[in-house]
Amino acid sequence: MKYTRFEIARIIGARALQLSVGAPPLLKLKKDDLKKSPVEIAKMEFEKGVIPLTVKRIFPPKLEE
Repeated sequence: MKYTRFEIARIIGARALQLSVGAPPLLKLKKDDLKKSPVEIAKMEFEKGVIPLTVKRIFPPKLEE
């Protein structure tokens, strides 16, 4: 599934919030990576595709003619 830039920002932001309050990272991090901010770690997780969040898209109803 291809995400819009708004969906990507929402996913990374939600995951960064989880990391900042103590959630464990979903990737094995090196010592250098432990110094990165939660947003940078969330971006790394998003690029690897390991974030367990989904996007529910709601489309407007179709108008019948």
